[in-house]
Amino acid sequence: MNQPVPFPSRPILLVDDEPPVLRSIDNLLRNAGINHTIRCDDSRQVEALIESHNVAVILLDLCMPFRSGTELLPILTSRFSHIPVIIVTANHELDTAVSCVKAGALDYLVKPFDRQRLVAAVTKAIETAELRCENQRLRDEVLVTRPHHPEFFSTIVTANRAMQSLFRYVEAIAPSPEPVLITGETGVGKELFAQVLHQIGARIGPFVAVNVAGYDDALFADTFFGHVPGAYTGADNARTGLVEKASGGTLFMDEIGDLGIASQVKLLRLLQEREYFPLGTDTPRQSNARIIVATNRNVQQLLQTGRFREDLYYRLLSHHLRIPPLRERTDDLPLLINHFLYEAASTLNRKRPTAPTELAARLTTYDFPGNIRELKAMVFDAVSRHESGMLSLDTFIDHMAQAINQLPTPGSQTVPGTSGTRLPTMKQAIELLIAEALHRTDGNQSAAADLIDVSRQTISRYCRKKTNEPIA
Repeated sequence: MNQPVPFPSRPILLVDDEPPVLRSIDNLLRNAGINHTIRCDDSRQVEALIESHNVAVILLDLCMPFRSGTELLPILTSRFSHIPVIIVTANHELDTAVSCVKAGALDYLVKPFDRQRLVAAVTKAIETAELRCENQRLRDEVLVTRPHHPEFFSTIVTANRAMQSLFRYVEAIAPSPEPVLITGETGVGKELFAQVLHQIGARIGPFVAVNVAGYDDALFADTFFGHVPGAYTGADNARTGLVEKASGGTLFMDEIGDLGIASQVKLLRLLQEREYFPLGTDTPRQSNARIIVATNRNVQQLLQTGRFREDLYYRLLSHHLRIPPLRERTDDLPLLINHFLYEAASTLNRKRPTAPTELAARLTTYDFPGNIRELKAMVFDAVSRHESGMLSLDTFIDHMAQAINQLPTPGSQTVPGTSGTRLPTMKQAIELLIAEALHRTDGNQSAAADLIDVSRQTISRYCRKKTNEPIA
C-alpha cells in the first residue's frame, strides 16, 4: 500500500505540553490533508527539533511548564525568523496572544479549536513559509555574480562585490509592482538606484522624483494627490498631483523618514488600495505608479520613537535595498577617483591631471560622511586648483583635516573622520591630542603642554598654524 505524499514538504512543529491536545490538532490537520507534522510536549526540545528537522511552521502553545510560549517566541523570531509562528492560547490569554502577534507571531488560535479556522491559519502559514523560502532562494541565487545587463548600471561606478550582488537583486525585483525601500547614508546614490529600477522595469510612464522633507500634511496631500477647483480658498483651477503624473511610471519619494505620521497614513492607503482622493472630492482615483521610497535615517530608531508607522514600514519591506557607504567599499576608490577626474576635467574645461599613486591609500583612512557625493566634490575642487600635470594631495589633505580636527566632546571615544579599524595618521593623532589638551585646559597653553608632556613652544606652534599666523 502506497504511503500518502507528505504535505507540506517540510514538517509543521506542534508544541503543547498536553498530548491529547497535540493529538487533536494533528488529527484535524490530517483530515484536511496536512499530514507532515512533528509533535512536541516538552518545550525544552523545541530549538533542537527545529535545527534537526528543517521545520516549515510552528504552532506554539503559550502556557507550558519549563519554557512558556511567551518566553520562546522572541527566541524563535530572532533565531528562526524565516519560520512563521502561530500562537495557541486559551480565551483568557487573548490579550497576550495579540501582544505576541505584535512581537512577530504570524497568527493566533484560541482553544477549543474551530476546524476551519485552524486549517485556514495553518494553510496561510505554509504559504508564507514557502514564500519566505522562495525569497531567500532568490536572494541566494542573485546575490553571487555580476548583473545580466550591466549597461543599466553604467551610471554607478563600482567593481565592489557587494555592489555587484546588489545589482543582481535590483534586476530580480525590477519587474515587480511592489514598493521598494532604499536605505543608505547621504550621498551613496539612492536616487541612482531608483532610476535603474525604473529603467530595468520598462515602465512606460515617467520617473517622478520628489524630496518630501519639510512637507506638512496639507502640502503633502495637495502635492501628491492634487485638488479639484474649489477644494479650498484660492484653488481656482484643478491641480494634477504627482501620483497622477507618475501614472504608468515610477514615483520616487526621498527622505521618507521625515514624513509626518498623518501623511504616512495617506501613503499607506495608496500602497494598499492603489487609490487616492484628490483634495475636494470623495471620488477615489486609481494609481498604477510604482512607489520607491528612500531614507538616510535609522528606520528602527524611528519605529522605536513612534515617528514611523510599523504598518507602513512592513508594507515597504516587500523589497529592501541597503546601499553600503563608501567606507565599506574602499576598493572602489581608484575607479571613482579616475571617473571623477575625467568628469571634472570635462566640466571645468581643463586638462585631466594625473592622480598621485598614494591618493587612494590616503583616502582609505577617511570616513567619508558625505560618501560618493563628498568624494566627487573633493576631486572637483582639486582639479579646479591644480596647476601642473600631477594632481596635488593638498586639497584632499586639507579637506580631511577639517573633519579630523573637529574637537571631540570630552570623554568621547570616537575619532572624527575615522571608523571601524581605520586609524588617524600620526600627524592627525598628534593634532587631536594637542586639541584635546587645549580643550581640557580652556586654552591655557602652558597647562596643555604640562598635561601631555611637551614643550610650550610645541603648543604655541600648533596654535599659530591653526590661525595661519607666521611661525618664527
